[in-house]
Amino acid sequence: MVEKAKEEVAETIKSEGERATLETGVIGLNPELIKLIGKLKYRTSYGQNVLNHSIEVSNLARIMAQELGLDSKRAARAGLLHDIGKALDHDMEGTHVEIGVEILKKFKENPLVINAVEAHHEDVEAHTLEAVLIQAADAISASRPGARRETLEAYIKRLEKLEEIADSFDGVDKSYAIQAGREVRIIVKPEKVSEAGMTIMAREIAKRVENEMEYPGQIKVNVIREARAIEYAK
Repeated sequence: MVEKAKEEVAETIKSEGERATLETGVIGLNPELIKLIGKLKYRTSYGQNVLNHSIEVSNLARIMAQELGLDSKRAARAGLLHDIGKALDHDMEGTHVEIGVEILKKFKENPLVINAVEAHHEDVEAHTLEAVLIQAADAISASRPGARRETLEAYIKRLEKLEEIADSFDGVDKSYAIQAGREVRIIVKPEKVSEAGMTIMAREIAKRVENEMEYPGQIKVNVIREARAIEYAK
C-alpha cells in the first residue's frame, strides 16, 4: 500500500507539473524541472498553495509584459519558476531563492530568467524589466484579498498597532480597527479637532501607518467628528 501511494503521489506530481506548463504556455522545460513544479502542489505559504501562486504569477507577468511590449514568454517562464526552490527548501540548506537559483543553473536555464528568480525578493538587482514584473506579479498574487492566512498572533498585533498609532494623536477619543485591519475608524473630540484639522490628521495617521507597519493591500483611515447637543424635556 505504501508503494502504491508513492506511485500515485509521483504520478500526481508529474501531471500537476505538466498542467502548470500548459496553463501558462511555458514550453521546453527539463522534465525534472516539471516534476519540481508539480511538487509545489504540496507546499503552502501562509495557507496559499505555492503551485497555484506560481501559475498566477506567471500569467500576471505574461499579461503585464504583453501590455508593455516586453518579452512575455520570458516573463511567463520566470513567473512559473520564481518559487521553484520551495520544492526542495526542506531538503537543502539555504533560502528558497538561493536553492531555486542553484537548481536553474544546474538545468542551464536562461541567465535572464535566473536573474528574475534571484531578484524577486530584491536580494539582487533586477537586470531586466521582466524581472521587475515578477516582483510586481508576486506581490499582487500574495497580497490579494483571501490569498494568504496570517497567524493569529501577527494578525492581533497588527490590529493593536493600528489602534495604538491612531490613539497617539491629540484629540482622538477612541479608535477602532475594523474590516480585519483594512480600515481604522477614529472618533475625535469635536472641541479639540476642527473640520479642517480632520483632513490633516487623517493624512498624518496614514503616513505613520505606511512608515511603521507592514500589511497587504491598503488601509483606509476614516476620521469621524461628531458634534451632539443633548437636552431633556421634563
